[in-house]
Amino acid sequence: MSTVNALLTDELIAHALFSGRYSTGVAKRMLKALNDFDAELTAAVIISLDDANIETNSFTARRLESLLSSVRNINKKAVEGAQLLLLDELKTHAVYELGYYSSLFEALLPDAVLRHYPLMSITEEMLYTSVFARPFQGKLLAEWFDGLEKDRMTRINNAVRTGYLNGDSAVDIGRKIRGHAKQGYKDGALQMSRANATSIAKTAVNHLQVTARDQFVDVNKDLIDCRQWLSTLDSKTSNDCIIRDRLKYTLEGKPIGHKIPYKQGPGKIHWGCRSTETLILKSWRDLGINADEMDEGTRASMDGQVSAKTTYLEWIQRQPEWRQRQVFGEVRFRLMKEGGMAPSEFYTDKGEFILLSELKALDERAFKEAGYS
Repeated sequence: MSTVNALLTDELIAHALFSGRYSTGVAKRMLKALNDFDAELTAAVIISLDDANIETNSFTARRLESLLSSVRNINKKAVEGAQLLLLDELKTHAVYELGYYSSLFEALLPDAVLRHYPLMSITEEMLYTSVFARPFQGKLLAEWFDGLEKDRMTRINNAVRTGYLNGDSAVDIGRKIRGHAKQGYKDGALQMSRANATSIAKTAVNHLQVTARDQFVDVNKDLIDCRQWLSTLDSKTSNDCIIRDRLKYTLEGKPIGHKIPYKQGPGKIHWGCRSTETLILKSWRDLGINADEMDEGTRASMDGQVSAKTTYLEWIQRQPEWRQRQVFGEVRFRLMKEGGMAPSEFYTDKGEFILLSELKALDERAFKEAGYS
């Protein structure tokens, strides 16, 4: 019989995996909101340069500033549109993430534990306020968007300045800003800003998820003994995350049995961090529950033990077939089952783009298939 802590670890790993795929979808939609303005922005650059008819020797920073005022307004609208889309996603996701932890703990914990320690919840407003009040990677979300807007304009300015000095036409300068259609617009000056926007979106979603978990822990800390860092171990894993995998920390982030600092915690230690953590629950004895309130099997499930150290690929190979299909997809699942291929031969972390509704469905199915509901 699996302990509650072992089951909790499995579910939190799965939730982190599919949450990562959800954040990839959010980033894709936010990037589309930015890119929808590219044609208008490029046209404004070309028209402004054609109308100005500036001689190379009269080209100045002040003139450039005035010349691109309309472009600056379009860029501002593009970034504001992308920001609004992300904020809407975060609002919706906040409601879901709040319910996830309560539902998971209620499904896993025995009734005797819940009678003594009824789960406490936090409000959507509390979570949403904290997300915007707490910085991630050194800045608040609003500051990251301000930086994105400025970064895009700097790249546009530099492309225009360089184009003038090289004697390029207005059309050529516009193409160098946006990129070429045959290259998927990935060769333009704005491409690096697109990559930055993707990182902002994915990290913001992860920031919300970490904040929700932290707040749930804070109001239910009487149930929880400590945290345990869980890193996705593959060729993309950073050294910072590899060394912290399976290490334990107090609820305040202090090392337990080692000296490696918690820093910002899993999911925040660097850009694009895929690490998460499990919460190790106290044993029924540590919770002060009488033995006669539980049968022998229930007491065994609440013995406070955690699963042995394992890699991500070892974890997925011990999951039921329905979850393996979710992770790998039908084709790769059959390659593994019928073709004898190891997951390491075909698994990538890119996964599919999924919506919040699909993320919710995956978690609901996990509860149902595992017999939690």
